[in-house]
Amino acid sequence: MSVGGTTRNTTAIRLVVVATAQAIALLLIWRFAVHTPTGQWIDTVALTGNQIGRNRIDGPVNQILNAMSVVSLLMATAVIGFIALIRGRSALAVTATMLIAGANVSTQLLKHLLTRPDFGIDPERAAAGNSLPSGHTTVAASVAVALILVLPPKARVAGAFLGAGYAAAAGVGTLSAGWHRPSDAIAAYLVVGVWTAIAGLMLLLFQRARAAASPADAHPTAAAVLGLGGTLALVASGLAASWLTRLTDFPADELSRRPLFIGYAGSAAGIIGTMAVLAALVLALVHRLVPRYQG
Repeated sequence: MSVGGTTRNTTAIRLVVVATAQAIALLLIWRFAVHTPTGQWIDTVALTGNQIGRNRIDGPVNQILNAMSVVSLLMATAVIGFIALIRGRSALAVTATMLIAGANVSTQLLKHLLTRPDFGIDPERAAAGNSLPSGHTTVAASVAVALILVLPPKARVAGAFLGAGYAAAAGVGTLSAGWHRPSDAIAAYLVVGVWTAIAGLMLLLFQRARAAASPADAHPTAAAVLGLGGTLALVASGLAASWLTRLTDFPADELSRRPLFIGYAGSAAGIIGTMAVLAALVLALVHRLVPRYQG
């Protein structure tokens, strides 16, 4: 069907709602995880719990994280831009590049501008200051989302699952390696989500008159699987955090193996769930943002 003004307006409203919701979620995550003793304590429990089984996954985790650099980001951006260009989508190439650059620059600015009070909960890392959002996670998530946008319709589902899996692995990896707190990774996904909505609005603005959103290019089942799986993971993460709050009187390093594992596993579920929901939202709207052209 042709992408008329009404359809564009409806999609634009959805993107504004999504961007606003993710910006509010980012603010709430920052306020709770960074500026409350309970939030800092839950993050510290998760970081302490990453020692369980760390020796088994240390090698693969370091390989994933060490592969992320400025050079690799530039290479990935170039490949994504090239895919869009060979499809004849110059506006898409520019927008996907803007998404990646905007998300990563915003993450670095926020990391340096946001403050982290010291409540004496995590003295080992107090000198490091604020680490929210995670730069490594932003790199992985921004590339994953941009890939979903530029891939042709037949490859989008595979790209969405592979990209979401890679970005989720990077987020959990920063926790497992002790590089970042779980809230840092979740915040990174939300930053990418906001920039994805901005990129979507730009794509709508530059759509040609011959644009036609084909129902065959929509992937409702795959989007539902990602969305439902992500939501269940977020619910599990919330239940784990709720269970842990009964133990906030104890320092993280004095907890037994069970609460440490629940803290780590629950936080990992929150990281995975957030990325899955983000990928689901992108997959649900991409056929309207990057439609076919009649003729």
